[in-house]
Amino acid sequence: MMMLLIDAGNTRIKWSLVQGKDWLRSGVLPVAQANELSRHLAGHCDPSTGPGQALPGISLHDIGQVWVSNVAGEEVARHIRNVGVNRNAQLHFVVAQQEQCGVRNGYSRAGQLGSDRWAALLGAWHLVRGECLVVNCGTATTIDALSAQGEFKGGLILPGLELMQSSLVTTTAILAPGRGEYVPFPKNTADAMFSGAVQASCGAIQRQHALLDNDTAPVVLSGGAAGVLREHIRMPLRIVENLILHGLLIIAQEAGGT
Repeated sequence: MMMLLIDAGNTRIKWSLVQGKDWLRSGVLPVAQANELSRHLAGHCDPSTGPGQALPGISLHDIGQVWVSNVAGEEVARHIRNVGVNRNAQLHFVVAQQEQCGVRNGYSRAGQLGSDRWAALLGAWHLVRGECLVVNCGTATTIDALSAQGEFKGGLILPGLELMQSSLVTTTAILAPGRGEYVPFPKNTADAMFSGAVQASCGAIQRQHALLDNDTAPVVLSGGAAGVLREHIRMPLRIVENLILHGLLIIAQEAGGT
């Protein structure tokens, strides 16, 4: 059965088409363009694809299930409900559970944990099968701890790299936006802001990792800023692209959507 996996975050909507163990196609759309989601997907699923293409033509009507993590609000959810797939396709909006796919949720109220964090935790657990720190760095950076027994111990939410810098620009009178670079001891304002955001993020990751009291536990890193942060993390590291989508696939497979 062909499945459509959708990760609707604060800034971008990421999606993949999966059939069995094969990841067929993937794409990204800005959340601000969510009203174009159906047209965007249709443009990547053209049944007229010629024989010389890498993949055979596929259609939205071939999709039997849609699995969604949505933290972008009800307006985006409405566009997702109208993506134009087969009218008989099953649509599932993921909500964090008390226990699922081998992971136990230690949140004080299980359902209040964001679906993106929950899916990322499930994806990381099935990758590592042991104690780890799950870091997803997008608009916000989340730093979540998994025990060796698959228990979500808790985690942090802090502004992402861009949000840290933009908050300084919008709330101070003399700091202007600029594209900085990371340097250990910055000597201009743009570099100072960018390097400060990197150091703050990596410092939070390092402190949470130290609390695990296990130097061999990996940091499972995903998200748009992973390429920046990976250069400054001095702990065991696993880079996973689209970790949330992997978690959605695991949920779908446990539910029998293979």
